[in-house]
Amino acid sequence: MDTPAQLGYRMPAEWEPHAGTWFTWPRPEGISFPDKYDSVPPVYAALIKHLVQAEEVHINVWHAEMEQWVRGLLEKEKTPLARVHFHHFPAYEPWCRDHGPIFLVRERDGQHERAVVDWGYNAWGNKYPPFDLDDAVPQHVARLRGLPLFSPGIVMEGGALEVNGRGTVLTTESCLLHPNRNPQLNKAQIEQHLKDYLGATNILWLGDGIVGDDTDGHVDDLTRFVSPNTVVTVIEEDPSDANHSLLQDNLCRLRSMKDETGRPLRVVELPMPGLVEYEGQRLPASYANFYIANGIVLVPTYRHANDARALDILQREFPDRRVIGVDSMELIWGLGSFHCISQQEPA
Repeated sequence: MDTPAQLGYRMPAEWEPHAGTWFTWPRPEGISFPDKYDSVPPVYAALIKHLVQAEEVHINVWHAEMEQWVRGLLEKEKTPLARVHFHHFPAYEPWCRDHGPIFLVRERDGQHERAVVDWGYNAWGNKYPPFDLDDAVPQHVARLRGLPLFSPGIVMEGGALEVNGRGTVLTTESCLLHPNRNPQLNKAQIEQHLKDYLGATNILWLGDGIVGDDTDGHVDDLTRFVSPNTVVTVIEEDPSDANHSLLQDNLCRLRSMKDETGRPLRVVELPMPGLVEYEGQRLPASYANFYIANGIVLVPTYRHANDARALDILQREFPDRRVIGVDSMELIWGLGSFHCISQQEPA
């Protein structure tokens, strides 16, 4: 059977036009926000209020009862519902970037066509069972949209992949080479899957993820493409901070990397928000976990002096979009932020 790459498909960059954004609504019974669930839905409402001005929003919910509850909450937060669509696609936890569909696009005979990749999902190395319902979400979405579905048969999360839409993929050794994902595959075999199923030609490897990240080092907390040849990458300026040396290592690697055309990457440094803790636990707070939507960029903020610096840097890199900071201090207790809970559907 032909691979998506052989059929002309590619994974588009996040800044390319969206048909909408997908979320999976967190359950009160879930394990992602222990003892703090009530403070999380208002963060979703704030994000959705911004997004509905730019594009459609799709929300996976457990059942009709949850849909009614979410509708009520969004109305209470004065979030317009005309562009919000609910789908009874149940999942245990809300991390739609990782369990949701990865959409592909191609141009064929003058037609713009889409497809879905259904990577295997095992809750970051079987850390948080059960996850069978979460793993099934891409199949539900492909059926809803009537799109071809490709199943590579290996474990992969959306937060572990960063693409420029032209053939380059950024990822991390600490995640993709971890034995809790695909122990049967070596580095070259994993690269081949990325080429076959994302239309990639150029795979770039960073090292470790930030401290406190339970995904074993997702790239969307580290380094993000903001244009085909430019990345922003987080650095920790305090040499005594545990993130300092590992982020310097990634910075060194990026400075020697080239895009799919052989051009050196343009590397822009983004600060970190310092030490963010709750109940003695270090949380993986990073400004790199922003989400790019039609006309806007939603950036997590952490009540830190570097919030304004990070927003200014990103606004310079996205001159044609409005960069909006939204407080993520409640959400980050779940060990993820805006990019982790969202998944773009290309137009």
